[in-house]
Amino acid sequence: MGKPTFAYLLLKEHPYGREMLKQLISEGFIPSIIITEDSKIADEEREKFLKRIEGNSIAPEINKQLEKIAIKGHNVKNIEVPIHNSAEVMPHLIDLDLDLIVFGGTRIIRGEILDYPKHGVINSHPGLLPECRGSASPAWSVYHDIPIGSSTHFCDNGVDTGHLLLRREVPVKRGMKYEDLCYETLVLAGILMKEALMAYDEGRWDEMRRPQGESPNPTFRNAPDEILEVVYQKLSEETYAHYVN
Repeated sequence: MGKPTFAYLLLKEHPYGREMLKQLISEGFIPSIIITEDSKIADEEREKFLKRIEGNSIAPEINKQLEKIAIKGHNVKNIEVPIHNSAEVMPHLIDLDLDLIVFGGTRIIRGEILDYPKHGVINSHPGLLPECRGSASPAWSVYHDIPIGSSTHFCDNGVDTGHLLLRREVPVKRGMKYEDLCYETLVLAGILMKEALMAYDEGRWDEMRRPQGESPNPTFRNAPDEILEVVYQKLSEETYAHYVN
């Protein structure tokens, strides 16, 4: 099918989105436009993720990455909006003939945006789907003894419920900390998105796309302190059920 024409949406300077963009650029997948949400929610989510991956390195800032590819002739607009909703985003997309929209760490987005690109909207989730939908997937995975990993999926009007393209486990080794698990799922999410676009380029999506099925677990929300205490204890005592060594 060839490389897709796509828009890239992320919360402002979210480490998740920075890593994913780095991975995409590394294989020559350059967005036609980047639409950044600059909001209080974006600030809160960025700081929350930075805390979760504390002690690990993160990819360069978005503008630094764009400056680097501009030298090679790729001039990508980075538009800021106060919220990723149809009223704010669609005016920037309406004249673009998009194959895809890629989410690089956003709030939940529904409505017209999901219906606009020819071949769908895709997201990488830092948890295994369908087992671990929602927020703070590594924490809930440890708490409930669910394998840890990341998944790339199509977006629909549910929360992490769209058809799957890719999913892969993170090998969890004894001695790994919660921050390491959050970082590993973040990086893997970017890698899987890159691999998904490579598969699009090769025309393999039809053979890869599949329904998720039902989850035995609820859609999780942010893990409160009492849950995180159990997570830290299980990792410290190495009682999590899915170590590889």
